[in-house]
Amino acid sequence: MKLEKLINAVPCKVRGDIVGIDIANIEYDSRKVINGSLFVCLKGSAVDGHKFAEKAAESGAVAIVASDEIDVNVPVIMVEDTRKSLALLSAEFFGHPAGKLKTIGITGTKGKTTTACMLKYMLEAADHKVGVIGTIGLMIGNDVTPTNNTTPESHEVQKFMAQMVDAGCDYCIMEVSSIGLRDGRVNGFDFDCGIFTNFSEDHIGGVEHKDMEEYLYCKSLLFKKCKCGIINIDDANWEGMIKDHTCEIITYGFDNKADIVGSENHLYSEPGFIGSEMKVSGLENFDVKIATPGKFNAYNALSAITALHYFDISNEAMIAGLRAVKVKGRVEPVEVPGNFTLLIDYAHNALSMENILSTLREYNPNRLICMFGAGGNRPKVRRFEMGEVCGNMADLSVITADNSRFEDVMDIIADIKVGMAKTEGKYIEIPDRREAIRWCIENAEDGDIVVLAGKGHEDYQEIKGVKYPFDERIVIKEILADIEVGK
Repeated sequence: MKLEKLINAVPCKVRGDIVGIDIANIEYDSRKVINGSLFVCLKGSAVDGHKFAEKAAESGAVAIVASDEIDVNVPVIMVEDTRKSLALLSAEFFGHPAGKLKTIGITGTKGKTTTACMLKYMLEAADHKVGVIGTIGLMIGNDVTPTNNTTPESHEVQKFMAQMVDAGCDYCIMEVSSIGLRDGRVNGFDFDCGIFTNFSEDHIGGVEHKDMEEYLYCKSLLFKKCKCGIINIDDANWEGMIKDHTCEIITYGFDNKADIVGSENHLYSEPGFIGSEMKVSGLENFDVKIATPGKFNAYNALSAITALHYFDISNEAMIAGLRAVKVKGRVEPVEVPGNFTLLIDYAHNALSMENILSTLREYNPNRLICMFGAGGNRPKVRRFEMGEVCGNMADLSVITADNSRFEDVMDIIADIKVGMAKTEGKYIEIPDRREAIRWCIENAEDGDIVVLAGKGHEDYQEIKGVKYPFDERIVIKEILADIEVGK
């Protein structure tokens, strides 16, 4: 694309001669610059791209987008905000793919990934081809490509949507994090539909949000850039979430004041199916079985139903999709020999652990066993809270490693035990996560429910800055094979 045409997407001042310059790609990481790149200088919490402008030019960048003065021997496009400009330039470069898709953005502290998967299954049951951007990665059909962030940088967002268009998708579902909204990663287009799941304390401190007020405000930005907002009216913060909104609002919840109401939600099981069922009334009226247990997942299902009501998707497709839905790392069952249930779940803080353990307790297991650790280089209060919740709610806790990052695993376990000491809960320590999983499998009794919490969809362990392969599904298969050999 000619640079002269591309920069029409942004207010700017041009320094240098850009006549005839072709742009092969847009980059914001100087290490990825090739001949013909347009390099955009982004300012991050730790790195300022302006410092790498000269390196980018030496590597083949034919022009630089900057907000600060720089000294390079290629044309410079001066803009007020390079992050906003990256989004607008990328949308133009990839041909505004959002305009060729129906787009759904999901924000909230919990439930984004599950809601995205529910929407995908329901839309596919209605014969639509769907792309998803989120925690699990980029999904187009059944193909999954890992991504670094729940909501990638705006250039990747536009590139991924363009890939969806090329693959024949007509819907794009996107998990929209508060950081992604704050940093303008979804600028350059408006969503057809935005979903609010729920709001609770998370992502406070460090390079994330300074306080809950900022966290709420950043999430609320979604409802200034969508045509219709799907809002959980049962959440205490719903009015703050839609403050100064610019979209149509449709509400859902178990409160009869909602536009779409859930009721009579209870656990449901049959051979090959563990989940829940509920009645849906209001703007839609039908009964539905949901292949994920818990009232929190009933809320996720209600949010997806309400969004697809907006798109006029049939009840039959909604019912079929919710009965079939599987969410990697979210109350995910793993087949094992023996008369016990083994689940993998992403629960990695006190709230999510309380949700999953309270839900599984309702199935009246012989014992509820929870194996978990806590992430390193994160607030210690999370570890205290997780230890206390698990000590109160599980029959047995198996305390082990998670992503220790740059901390010592034993220090993290010591912090977890601070919370555990406030309870009468039984626990054992097995610092090696593989050995902890093996212990759980070898010591499970008939009727037990065993939850491996914390990793969920992740397929690695991060230790001292290195990500080592660690997919719990694979680990379980290896352990089972080893046990079989040893018999």
